Amino acid sequence: MKLIGMLDSPFVRRVAITLKLLGLEFEHQSVSVFRHWDAFREINPVVKAPTLIEDDGQTLMESTLILDYVLNAKKPGSSMLPAEPAQRFRANRLIALSLAICEKAVQIVYEHNLRPAEKLHQPWMDRVHTQLHAACAELEHELESEPFAMDERQFGLAGITVAVAWNFTTAFVPDAVSVEKYPKLQAFSAFAEQQPTFVATPAV
Repeated sequence: MKLIGMLDSPFVRRVAITLKLLGLEFEHQSVSVFRHWDAFREINPVVKAPTLIEDDGQTLMESTLILDYVLNAKKPGSSMLPAEPAQRFRANRLIALSLAICEKAVQIVYEHNLRPAEKLHQPWMDRVHTQLHAACAELEHELESEPFAMDERQFGLAGITVAVAWNFTTAFVPDAVSVEKYPKLQAFSAFAEQQPTFVATPAV
């Protein structure tokens, strides 16, 4: 398998860390959707990261769909997602909130780095910031009520995604969130970033 995309993307990074923790062999190619447009387009004409290339050459996009495929086809029975319905619901809830954080943080990055300043629409940005903080607040509450195990092998897909999402947000849009306002998120992500697989898969 090949994983295409830059690790500064939280979507690419969550896949890479999960594959490593699952013990799956894969080749990572750091191809940027911006700097290497033509090269990426040859791999995937949609130019979307992450892209997974299977050994037969078929491609798959979207981090959640890639991980769904990997967990079912490559590592059935993995503990990355709980089997018990209530626990699985909570894990998927945490993942969804984390992906919302990623999406809103990426929108902020794009608005400020790609759109001319005179084109920025403040009411839209206010809405994005409101959504970002709502997702952060929900995750903070979840971690207060039930923290993750402090072992990267037991984080599961939810823990990986929470840690990666918060790290990306604080690194790339630090002015958008206050680490003091979300101490549980900050503490967990900081701990996760010190674990071997996270260290070996740096965002920048």
